[in-house]
Amino acid sequence: MEFTKMHGLGNDFVVLDGPLELTAAQIALLCDRRTGVGADGVLVVSPADGSVRMQYYNADGGIAEMCGNGIRCVARYAFDRGIVSESSFEVHTDAGLFPVSLTDSNLVGTYLARATHGAEHAIGGVELQSVDMGNPHAVTFVDDVDTAPVANAGPAVETDPSFPQKTNVEFVQVDAADRISVRTWERGVGETNACGTGAGAAVVVAHRRGLVGTDVTVALLGGELSIRLDGDDVWQEGPADYVFEGSTTLLEDLR
Repeated sequence: MEFTKMHGLGNDFVVLDGPLELTAAQIALLCDRRTGVGADGVLVVSPADGSVRMQYYNADGGIAEMCGNGIRCVARYAFDRGIVSESSFEVHTDAGLFPVSLTDSNLVGTYLARATHGAEHAIGGVELQSVDMGNPHAVTFVDDVDTAPVANAGPAVETDPSFPQKTNVEFVQVDAADRISVRTWERGVGETNACGTGAGAAVVVAHRRGLVGTDVTVALLGGELSIRLDGDDVWQEGPADYVFEGSTTLLEDLR
């Protein structure tokens, strides 16, 4: 089977042409960085009603409703492969329909979500604000993102009974009214270099607390993402890059 490896700010994906149904075992093997291709997740891209459909699986095989970095990769892939003919179109996801637009500077702008604030939580001494971005997030603020307890607090919050579907966890440092730094523990994956919906969630919570404005640069481990708020609607703009193309027999081995 042919595949393409892509990444958005270091959040990397195996991209496959669909329609295609995969098992959790197949996803996990593809994403394994020692015995597979290696990725944070798998994107399946299929034609849909004159546009394109995105299915996203985390590295552990779990289905995720939406992926901010993934949708930018899907948008570029679909346009470059001729699945769509215009540089602005809509992507069908499990979280709904999302408008996307490719720019001349090789950036991709997309709608991320209508953010919905959830409950506040205190887990293991960590104060968190939950927010729904089409997928679940829990945001906490830290003085220094470099020393934040991501490896310890991340999995504890992700799997806490307060989050029956598990949750992504954002550790946020406010640098200025138009800039924050974020590290993300992604459910089913672990710490990733970038999370688009996580960046959006962090800005939403920071803005609600009066810490930032509506146009914010988010510094992630893999680079910078632009987030813009329009009320509760969240938009992003950032890169989507190719890594390599190849073929694999891994899926055939599991049939």
